[in-house]
Amino acid sequence: MLKPFYKKGLIEAGCDEAGRGCLSGPVVAASVILPPKIKLKGLNDSKLLSHKKRIELEPIIKERAIEWAVGIVSPEEIDEINILNASFLAMHRAINQLKTKIDLLLIDGNRFNKHESIEHECIVKGDSKFLSIAAASVLAKNYRDRTMVELDERFPAYDWKNNKGYPTIKHRQAILENGITKYHRKSFQLVPVQYEIEF
Repeated sequence: MLKPFYKKGLIEAGCDEAGRGCLSGPVVAASVILPPKIKLKGLNDSKLLSHKKRIELEPIIKERAIEWAVGIVSPEEIDEINILNASFLAMHRAINQLKTKIDLLLIDGNRFNKHESIEHECIVKGDSKFLSIAAASVLAKNYRDRTMVELDERFPAYDWKNNKGYPTIKHRQAILENGITKYHRKSFQLVPVQYEIEF
């Protein structure tokens, strides 16, 4: 069962990102502040939920949250500052949109670039331990998935509506056949290195 808070009596914002391992598209983060006694049936790490369940949960999270926000970092920025820093920047952009005074940030993962004015706790697999992080993971993933489906309408060869920018065989084959778009991350290994053929 996911926990409603890390430390009783504090206003906490859960933070998570989506799209870190993709070859294309932005990295998206969300930050969510939930009431301390909230119960959200079926909420879990977004990776463990079906697409249908994530879509069902999104309006419930948005309605019942004290506040929520989404932060986005473009492929160009990812190439410039690297994907780890881009993930942190996306979280900062989400956090900075929140108007509620936050006492503590709950960050999914084991690293974070400290926010200028808010303390934080890094929690490995936090999206399967704390409700606010799980809620953030759902909002970030849903937002990013919608972005990739919209981009797929302009660039259907890359099958983004299905792979969401992740390195599938079809996605990499499309890169080999069609080249890259401005939405691809040029600092990533977009196609595998040639393997040595054994005779």
